[in-house]
Amino acid sequence: MEGVTTYSPILLPVVFTLLTPLFIYLCRGEENRREAISFIGAFLTFTSVLWMAPKVLAGQVLYYHVTTILPGITIAFAADGLSMVFALIAPFLWFFVTSYNIGYMRGLNEHAQTRYYVCFAVAIFGAIGVALSANVFTLYLFYEVITVFTYPLVYHHEDDEAKVGARKYIVYLMGTSKLFLLPAMVLTYVLVGNLDFNLADIQHGMFSAQVIAEHPRLVALTYWLFIFGIGKAALMPFHNWLPSAMVAPTPVSALLHAVAVVKAGVFCVSRIVLSAFGTKTAAALTMSQVFIGSPGSWLGDLSIGLGTAYIAAFTLTVASFIALTKDDIKARLAYSTVAQLSYIVLGVTMLVDSSVQGGVMHIAHHAFSKITLFMAAGAIYVACHLKKISLMDGLGRRMPLTFGAFGIASLSMIGMPPVCGFVSKWYLVNGTLDAHQWPLLCALLLSTALNAGYFVPITYRAFFKKPRPEANIGQYNEPSLTMVIPLCITAFISVFLGLYPQTFLNFVNVLGKF
Repeated sequence: MEGVTTYSPILLPVVFTLLTPLFIYLCRGEENRREAISFIGAFLTFTSVLWMAPKVLAGQVLYYHVTTILPGITIAFAADGLSMVFALIAPFLWFFVTSYNIGYMRGLNEHAQTRYYVCFAVAIFGAIGVALSANVFTLYLFYEVITVFTYPLVYHHEDDEAKVGARKYIVYLMGTSKLFLLPAMVLTYVLVGNLDFNLADIQHGMFSAQVIAEHPRLVALTYWLFIFGIGKAALMPFHNWLPSAMVAPTPVSALLHAVAVVKAGVFCVSRIVLSAFGTKTAAALTMSQVFIGSPGSWLGDLSIGLGTAYIAAFTLTVASFIALTKDDIKARLAYSTVAQLSYIVLGVTMLVDSSVQGGVMHIAHHAFSKITLFMAAGAIYVACHLKKISLMDGLGRRMPLTFGAFGIASLSMIGMPPVCGFVSKWYLVNGTLDAHQWPLLCALLLSTALNAGYFVPITYRAFFKKPRPEANIGQYNEPSLTMVIPLCITAFISVFLGLYPQTFLNFVNVLGKF
């Protein structure tokens, strides 16, 4: 591929994440060694990804071909600016979640801990594979690895509730990938002749001008099959698996919402829009041409990219309203995730520089803030066995570190400075202005107000409301340091990224002109 450098060390993070679960299983009888291997795997994976960062920031696209399955269908890995955003945060957060896992799993004396750690590690393997995929086929393989190996994590408690939640989880994610994503891959192969992403040119993508001119509706159909086939992005109406998966242990919820699963979803949408179709293709094909056959209808010149952005705007608005109604803290966080993922999709599909920058940055910014929120929710459960927000009055006085970190991460979700969520939303708002999309701007502002409506009361209750006598909060304290320290560090990093947004913005900028 033109503009791409062959670089075999790109395999290292894939190999490290593949070997880690194997060694965890071999040490299944020794919990300290088993968990030490998770730390070592996270460290080696993150270091090997970080080693590639200077080359990517210098404008290189790193590539390595592993094997050819059929002509035009290969297993290959590549690293560009978009890859690095996801490939850096997954192993970095894995390190903190491993520490948190120790306090949570041991604190509650959970069963099947080796199975838990093995599946957790394989999910990270899938996330790294998705991040570094050089083509649609490789991305599809690792996307499915994540689905298969997170299913046992959702079903971890093995009760009736877990059975229902896990069944919905696998049906939604496997169903969308088989009904939509797999046909999209086949159509792409038929139209293009191969499945290789155009990593050197995010404006034009894989589809030639001739293919687009001759088969505009078929190209558009392929686009929509991709968008709805990536169920992990949780766009409505394919979002309901995410709240249902909250039956899993809280560290799994953190994995689902911040580290691997949903981040793989929005990353895949970003990769497909930018490297498969390209910004010019997504902007050139209009909804009226595709569905009606000629321009000038009531759809006007709304492109298929902006059409996706409107679906995302609907999702983030409705999910924010639903979050307001939830008293269970994990359920509220789940619908918050549905909304926040749509910020990313909205930004990328608006197809202007500032919106794409904000959307891709939010992959990382949301990850650090949302993992803090879920780890705080888990710390509250381990320390107090409380899930209902209405029962948390005054609890912040007994758990100031946990609720303090929760409050900081909440500010990021709302979009308040100096936390990193403010930077993402600033770029997204500028993107709506640059694209002259006032309805999308209104959706962003309304969602921000709703975010404040369902996050601020939690912190207010914890620190400023008088405790209920029947709650007897005097018996509660912070949980173990293995849980508290990671969530405090990720909260601090959320502030750091707000003060130094170029940390991930530099990777976005090397992608080129959108």
